[in-house]
Amino acid sequence: MVDVQSETVIDRPCPEVAGYAADPDNAPRWYKNIASAQWRTAKQLQVGSEVAFTARFLGRDLDYVYRITELVPGEKLVMRTAQGPFPMRTTYTWTDLDDRTTRMTLRNKGEPRGFSRILAPFLALMMRLAMQKDPKQLKTILESTTLESNNRKGMS
Repeated sequence: MVDVQSETVIDRPCPEVAGYAADPDNAPRWYKNIASAQWRTAKQLQVGSEVAFTARFLGRDLDYVYRITELVPGEKLVMRTAQGPFPMRTTYTWTDLDDRTTRMTLRNKGEPRGFSRILAPFLALMMRLAMQKDPKQLKTILESTTLESNNRKGMS
């Protein structure tokens, strides 16, 4: 079993953080290893939506499809993949710390199958490292957008 969690505090209102992080089209911008995200269902995030991702991991392209299994807009998103050697459940939660600060929790949980079981400790380490970097990239993107917006407002 692999179960990895990270928490990040972002200086942006919860609806903005959740809206950006939950949009699969934004995933390649803040997830280092995700090369692309392609909608397989209508482009509206809802329970049952499916998105195909291509990730670069250990020098190889990995293709997988996530299905949205739970969605509470602005609060929680749960998606699962069942195919492949490493079925995964990814959960995002967003919590208001105040009217302009959000705590985002990201959790990946999976049960490797077959040969992947041998690699589980290594996969957990790689996921842990990525889950430290990716939310920091999200934080940088969202907080720099704030600075750019504020700078533009101050200049007008």
